[in-house]
Amino acid sequence: MTTRFIALAGLAAATALAGCNDPGFRGVPEVRIATSAEVMQCRMTSTITNEPGLYGPLVGHEAERYARNKILDMAKGDGANTVVFDPVIPGEPVYQLSAKAYRC
Repeated sequence: MTTRFIALAGLAAATALAGCNDPGFRGVPEVRIATSAEVMQCRMTSTITNEPGLYGPLVGHEAERYARNKILDMAKGDGANTVVFDPVIPGEPVYQLSAKAYRC
C-alpha cells in the first residue's frame, strides 16, 4: 500500500512539474476564443481536432480543458490568434474537439 502511494505521489509531482511548461495546463493567452460571427473578416489558417483522451465525471472536464488548450497552442503554431470551437452538447461526454483557427 505504501509503495503504491509513493509511486502515485511521484507521478503527481512529475506531472505538476511538467505542467509548468505545458500549454495544455497553463493555457495560451496569445490566442483568444471567439464565435463564428466574430471572425467573418479574418483569414482561416487551419482546422484542428483533438481528443480529450480521458472521460468521466472526475477527470473528463479537466481533460477537455487540456485538449482545448492544446488546440489553442497548435493554432498559435499555425500563425493564428483566434479560435472558433465547434459546439459540443452540454452535459454529454466529449470524445473529439474540432476548431477552426484564424488570423485576425
